[in-house]
Amino acid sequence: MTVVLPRPCRPSDESPPPGAPGPRDPGTRRRWRQWYECVLGWPTGPTAGGRPVELLTGVRFDALGMPADAGRAVLGRVPSTGPVALDRGSRTMWFLTAVGTADELPGLLGWLEWGGVALELTALGTGGRIVAPAPVGTGARSDPGRAGERGRRGRSGRAGRCGPYGSQEGAEAVWVRPPEPGCEVEPTLPVVGVNGSGGAPDLVRLVGAAATECHRARLLRAERARRDQPPGDRPGGPGEGPDDQALAFSYASRISAGTRPRSLTL
Repeated sequence: MTVVLPRPCRPSDESPPPGAPGPRDPGTRRRWRQWYECVLGWPTGPTAGGRPVELLTGVRFDALGMPADAGRAVLGRVPSTGPVALDRGSRTMWFLTAVGTADELPGLLGWLEWGGVALELTALGTGGRIVAPAPVGTGARSDPGRAGERGRRGRSGRAGRCGPYGSQEGAEAVWVRPPEPGCEVEPTLPVVGVNGSGGAPDLVRLVGAAATECHRARLLRAERARRDQPPGDRPGGPGEGPDDQALAFSYASRISAGTRPRSLTL
């Protein structure tokens, strides 16, 4: 019986010339997939029809997702996190967390007294996918000029626009706090425990900050939308609309009644 061994898995060391095809080029996507699978050891899902490379969640990590405006605020509040990515298309910020986070999130939100509050906060575990950001050190730029986005790990965007994995102009996603090539990702991921576990970031603190900032961002968006409407077209006529009151009640009344959410005390 003849055993066929796979070809050695190693990243390409050939830098494409200036003006090389961008991230939608099949060759560039192939190099990106090779970087994730061979350099980081992260599984990617099969894609077709020009779709971007996607990372599989629930294998090496789960992913906690929230609107980009809430994510920026969380980065300012939680300096120690795992890798963080920004999906430019959906304007979603993804915080990589320990495997199992997706199953634990509902219980954590209930314990933090956010149960029943509508939050644009989600977690992807087994069977989930996120768009793969441009590989680190290839010139992809993070969302610039935002507080906290460089973080203690954010060093992407310093190279030129064209690196060993191709041009990144127009990349669907970028790293905000990138992973460290050559290092295992699991020890850097937020987990449940007192101040994390073994030096890892604390998942409870991250989820608490995320819930608070998601709710605050929703309130601010609702207020901006109300102000953009002519006074006579606002819900309930001039002044506060009933939807705004319901949103405000779910946050302010809990503080005035002495039921301060645990997430505000962590």
